[in-house]
Amino acid sequence: QVVLVESGGGLVQAGGSLRLSCAASERAISNYGMGWFRQAPGKERETVATSWTGGDTYYADFVAGRFTISRDDAKNTVYLQMNNLKPDDTAVYYCAAGPGGTYIGDYVYWGQGTQVTVSS
Repeated sequence: QVVLVESGGGLVQAGGSLRLSCAASERAISNYGMGWFRQAPGKERETVATSWTGGDTYYADFVAGRFTISRDDAKNTVYLQMNNLKPDDTAVYYCAAGPGGTYIGDYVYWGQGTQVTVSS
């Protein structure tokens, strides 16, 4: 089992930046694909970005070069740097671990989420 704890969410104005962190315990993330996902009120959870063990990354189209996923296996932590935030980015952001892939169903272990609110 992988225990994941997200942090770094908060309230930011449009155009601002936030960096989310996801600290893992119980297992080394070097063995897992890691991903960031988000869920806005009244909407389904969606993939934001994923990072696979081989180094490949995937970004949803709406990221459009604004977000960067990175992982520090030595610290057992995954990050999501979010720049040029928009009000539509407001959501609860979740970190997850699994065999890897771009779909939510590819991920087994989930954090509790961190709220990101972008004001206009």
